[in-house]
Formats: sequence, C-alpha cells, structure tokens
Amino acid sequence: MADFLTQYGLEERRHELEQLMTTSPAMKRELQAIIRRAINNARRNIVLDAQDVLENDPRQAYKAVRSSVYKQILGGQVNILSPRRRGAGTTYQRPRKLDENPHQRGGNRRRRSHNTIRIESYHGKDRGFILRFLNAGTSERLTRYGKRGSLRARHWFGRSSTFQLDAAATEVAIEIEKMLSSEFKLI
Repeated sequence: MADFLTQYGLEERRHELEQLMTTSPAMKRELQAIIRRAINNARRNIVLDAQDVLENDPRQAYKAVRSSVYKQILGGQVNILSPRRRGAGTTYQRPRKLDENPHQRGGNRRRRSHNTIRIESYHGKDRGFILRFLNAGTSERLTRYGKRGSLRARHWFGRSSTFQLDAAATEVAIEIEKMLSSEFKLI
C-alpha cells in the first residue's frame, strides 16, 4: 500500500494538504497576517468616520479607536474602550475668549478646576471617553451653576464598525481564496 501511495505521489499530496490546515504554524501565521491587514483597514476607515463625527478635534480623540488580532483563535476586533495604560498627555489648553480680550464685559471668569485641567491634558488614545459620549449620549447634567445640557446619542460606532468589519470579513475571504487557489495550482 505504501508503494502505491509513493508511486502516484499521493503521500506528497497528503503532506501538502496537511500544510494547508490551520493547525500548521506557517498557515496560521499567514492567516493571521491576512486578518491583521483587514482589521487595520477596518480600523483606518472607522477612524475616518470618527473624524467626520468630531468636527473640531484638536486633541485627536479619533486615535482612541483600537484594534487587535487574537493569538489563540483566528479573528480580531475593533473597539473604543479605555486602554490599559495612560498615554503621555499634553499641555494643550483650550483658548478662552476672555484671554483674547480681557476688557470685555461678561464671560466666564472662574478659574479652571484641577479636574478640568486633568481632563484637558488627555490626548489621543486617552480621549476614548469622548467617542463613547458621542456614541451613547449623556443625560442632562445639572451643576450648582445651572444646567449644562446633554449630548444626544449618535450611535456612530455601531453603524460604522458593523459596516467596516463586514467589509473586512469579505476582504479576508477573498484573500484566503486567492492564497488557497495559488497553493492548489502548485499542487
């Protein structure tokens, strides 16, 4: 039986087919590279959608859109959750109209609180809370100085991520099909 398999080259074909299985380390690396490219493209497009939602974003909150590719299973994700570690921060301070014209009447003459200074020092990936506020909205805020208003929920992340990840899944399927067709032409 073994002579029959080697005579017709079936043993070599079996070995080549085993290399195409996802249990093969080389194949798993190639598949993860394909998934990584697709997830990064999806993240890039979601970032562009976030920039459209944020008309004025001097502290780059769009950088808080994160992506990852799983190690143990084939797949990945894109999210706007808080990172595990805080970034470097910034010294950016929002310009005040009162500073531009100190002789004007009216305006906010209160000093900035420590909490305001802390929140305004967040930059880039640390400003994911802004994206989450815009996505889910906020309730009416009431302080001792009066009503501060609310943000309406825009639900932009759910729409954008669903669309972009569906496109990424299609891209992954096409790339895997191309890779398998090139491998089978060699066989």
